[in-house]
This record gives sequence, structure tokens and C-alpha cells, in this order.
Amino acid sequence: MNRTASPTSISTAQPEDFFQLLKPRVMSLVIFTAVTGLVVADGEIGWLTAAIAILCIAVGAGAAGALNMALEGETDALMRRTRGRPVAAGRVGKNDAMSFGVILSVFSVMLLGMATNWLAGGLLALTIAYYAGFYTLLLKRRTPQNIVIGGAAGAFPPVIGWAAATGAASWQAWLLFLIIFLWTPPHSWALALYSAGDYAKAGIPMMPVARGAKSTRLQILLYSLVFVPVAVAPGLTGLGGAIYLAVSIAGGAGFLFLAFRLWRSRAGDQPDKAEAVGREAALYDVRAEAKPARNLFAFSILYLMALFAALLVESMTSMMRL
Repeated sequence: MNRTASPTSISTAQPEDFFQLLKPRVMSLVIFTAVTGLVVADGEIGWLTAAIAILCIAVGAGAAGALNMALEGETDALMRRTRGRPVAAGRVGKNDAMSFGVILSVFSVMLLGMATNWLAGGLLALTIAYYAGFYTLLLKRRTPQNIVIGGAAGAFPPVIGWAAATGAASWQAWLLFLIIFLWTPPHSWALALYSAGDYAKAGIPMMPVARGAKSTRLQILLYSLVFVPVAVAPGLTGLGGAIYLAVSIAGGAGFLFLAFRLWRSRAGDQPDKAEAVGREAALYDVRAEAKPARNLFAFSILYLMALFAALLVESMTSMMRL
């Protein structure tokens, strides 16, 4: 008896698509801050165990990214910045991305717990659940404070690295957490100022969409005024040395200057009709006004990396002297 085969969709996913599910650019920052936390903690951990710990943290971060893309495929498809992602573009199915994320989550948490300790494993599990569940499903579409509360997920890696090395999470580890936590709003809102149209189209109440560009610029400045002193704090508490103190003060001054200039700008404002003579002029005005936001966004990444690089260099230099 002949049966007519029903049409089936054939997956076009390539290995690089599954790699992109891991959000490699975000993962690279996670790895860097986790390595810093692990090394600065100066715990009794072997090189092989340390390498396994960093691998697990990286895989866990990638798992959270895959789960986020699986849950946000339809939303990502509405935004220019994210519509090329594997799920949004239809190259990877939602269920495949979800399964991929769950498998990597279980693998990374279990291996980290067994290789180091269950405090580190538990913190990694919390980070994945916080980002994929609490932030993605509950916060992102419900409040303009989404990135403030959700920023905790990106701040956990140095604490996990510290816990993996020492079996504890001391106040110094939470100071590193606080630096990233307070860095996230000005960093993310600077991006949101020149991507507000995308967020509005996707129905995401990012601060510029929900409160307007002027309010967002003010909040960026206020957060920056709190963030920079906290970023300098490790240099005053013994966690960081002279190199860190110099980098944090000089970079912090640059950060505050750019935040102040952004506050004084019109970044994120929509041009008045009288100012926009023709489509090309309107586009030029918007792009020109967005420059202060772009500058702060780019500098914020360099500043955060410089802070953690200074800690890492000082710790490794100290280890080499022993």
C-alpha cells in the first residue's frame, strides 16, 4: 500500500549556527571576567581543574545564550540588530535550540560541581536560570528596569570563578560582581538610545522606549556617577594595586566625561520635522546625534576589560614572583 509522504521541513543548520547560539562575543567577556575572578582569588586549584572550571563557565554562559535565543526567536526577528540570529533567521528550530541549551546547561553545571565544588556549580545554575528564565521570560517585556535587575546574570562569572578556586564567595568576589552590575545599565542604555526603534517595534520596554531619551540620558549619568567610584574601590581595598588604581581612575574619568557629554547631547531624540529636509538629511541628523551614545557604549566595553585586565596582570605578576 502506497502512502504519500507529507512534506517535512529540512533543517539548514550548520555547525557555525549552533556556535552562534552560544553568543560567542558575550561568552568571551564572561570567560575573561571568570578567569580574573579565579586567578585573583588565589585559591589552591590545579591548572587542569582551573581549565575545566573556565570551560564549564563558558559552556554555561553559552547555554544561557542558546535558551535566550530559543525563547526570543520571534522577537529577535523584528529587530535589525538580532534578526540574523540562527533561530530568528529560521536556520535553527526553536525546539532544537532549546534542547541544545538544556543539554549544555546540565553538562556544565554537573561537571563544574564535580570538578570543583557545588557552590560554584550552584552559582552557575543560578546564573543560567536567572538569565534564561527570570530575565528573558519575566523582566524583559514587563519593566524598563529589565536590564538593571537582569544585569545580575552577567555579573556572576567572576564570583563563580572565585568560588571554583576557593570554595567560597568572599566580599572581594561580590565587589567584582557589583562593578559589572553597576556597569550594565549605562552600557546597555547607551546601546538602547540608538536602537530604540528596534526595541519599540519588538514591544520591549527598554528605558528610551518607556521613559524617553532625555530620562535615559540622565539615568546613564547618575548610574555612571555611582559606578565609577565602585570601579575604583578595589584599588583602595587591597584587591587591586597601583596599576589597577591608575587604570580605574583614568578610565573612570573618561567614562564620566563621555556620560556627561551624552547627558548634554540629544542622542535618542527624534528630529523635528523642520530639521529633517528630505530622508537623507533626517538619517544624517539621527546618526550624528547618536554619536555620543555610540562612543560611551564602545568605551564602556574597553573600560570594563581594562579594569579586569589590570587585576589579572597584577595577580599573575605577583604569582610569578613567588
